Amino acid sequence: MDHSRAPLLEALEAYHRLGHHPFLPPGHKQGRGVDPRVLAVLGRDVFASDTILMNGLDDRRMSQGLLARAEELMADAVDADEAHFSTCGSSLSVKSAMLAVAGPGEKLLVSRNAHKSVVSALIISGVEPVWVHPRWDARHHLAHPPGPDAVRAAFRREPDAKGLLLITPTDYGGCAAIRETAETCHEHDRPLIVDEAWGAHLPFHPDLPSWAMDAGADLCVTSVHKMGCGLEQGSVYHVRGDRVDPKVLQARADLLGTTSPSVLVLAVLDGWRRQMVEQGRELLDTALRRARDVRAEITKIPGLRVMSADDLVGPELADDHDPLKIIVDLHELGVAGYQANEWLREHHRVDVGLSDHRRVGAQLTVADDDDTTGRLVTALRSLVDHVDEVPPARPVALPEPGELELEQAVLPRDAFFGPTEDVPARDAVGRVCAEVVSPYPPGVPALLPGEVITRPVVEYLRSGLDAGMYVPDSADPELHTIRVVAR
Repeated sequence: MDHSRAPLLEALEAYHRLGHHPFLPPGHKQGRGVDPRVLAVLGRDVFASDTILMNGLDDRRMSQGLLARAEELMADAVDADEAHFSTCGSSLSVKSAMLAVAGPGEKLLVSRNAHKSVVSALIISGVEPVWVHPRWDARHHLAHPPGPDAVRAAFRREPDAKGLLLITPTDYGGCAAIRETAETCHEHDRPLIVDEAWGAHLPFHPDLPSWAMDAGADLCVTSVHKMGCGLEQGSVYHVRGDRVDPKVLQARADLLGTTSPSVLVLAVLDGWRRQMVEQGRELLDTALRRARDVRAEITKIPGLRVMSADDLVGPELADDHDPLKIIVDLHELGVAGYQANEWLREHHRVDVGLSDHRRVGAQLTVADDDDTTGRLVTALRSLVDHVDEVPPARPVALPEPGELELEQAVLPRDAFFGPTEDVPARDAVGRVCAEVVSPYPPGVPALLPGEVITRPVVEYLRSGLDAGMYVPDSADPELHTIRVVAR
């Protein structure tokens, strides 16, 4: 296929050149109706390209097939049979993927380190999760994707499960053994869904971890806005093989998706695919070299420790890791990642995404250069020099291995939609949870509807909040109370 073409971008350029004038949404009409104060911040070009797809960029019958051609090019670029663009983020894409494999009352193996969007899909669909627990690194207090042995054991327990949802890479860059896991699923003639939200860049360089489509997965979801160069909410889900019916997948996606997709988001997905096919190997070569240099520079800073492959990969750990994820351990400094994150932002305008009780994480992409990585290293060096300005880390009651593996007593859907009551956290122990409680980042629920609440989890969450953890989705953000199934 001709990857020098970008059908959506080319159509958008023609739309501007031909001088179309819309008498249909969006109502700002290429920015003419927008408050000048908004234009002063965002610029008029954003609105000029914010057009509708049907009877705007394409005609009313979508006869030009612009989106379909862009998706065909994406599929070809990443070795998928089909690719589908989404402007609702991977939170929607993963819901569509799950609902294409399992329906109400059916079982699905799910890696328990799943994002809250996966739990939302379980609540919406009525699918019964069969949890496959991640590998827990008690030394570093990190969860890594479950191994193939755990998947085999889960299929032995629940042979009627419709498939497996695997999350890889994690927010920390830990990756699963996708190929062996796919083979395990296929031995049972079941599909493997990979939530590869952090892995959109993986197909484009051989030194990066395995890409799900090349490793035998049947369906995978990527967030191009995370490690690629897409706009926020730009997601693609890919299909390969015949274990997932593409028509069923499209019907499920249509059930959940927007009828007003953002042309801006779609066009950028199209352009990013072209860039990566033409220049991805070279761009990622540079990014990987830069990541090695950054790791070496941070390692020289007293009190900081960059987590290496030896820390993340091995028996009972991850099977691989993404070197573009720079995870910095602050344990020797005696400060938590929560407060270090805030200090870096306030004093250096350096924003890191991941922060936990002892680490901060910085992701490098093809967009970084010597200036941006230099700012990161300088900010971290300054953090060490001014560590006395950062509050010392407060203790967090970290669970022992296995203590986050809670009993699923009720279907997530039934617990969420059934009668509930809010009880003091101390009284919630032994009760069935009726809400999602997800420390951010990475947004993996510590408690989810239908699970039996235990004292170690309550103590972990309450002490974590005191230490700076952010829990945005619980009914009581301070967790003085927890929502439970009413008796």
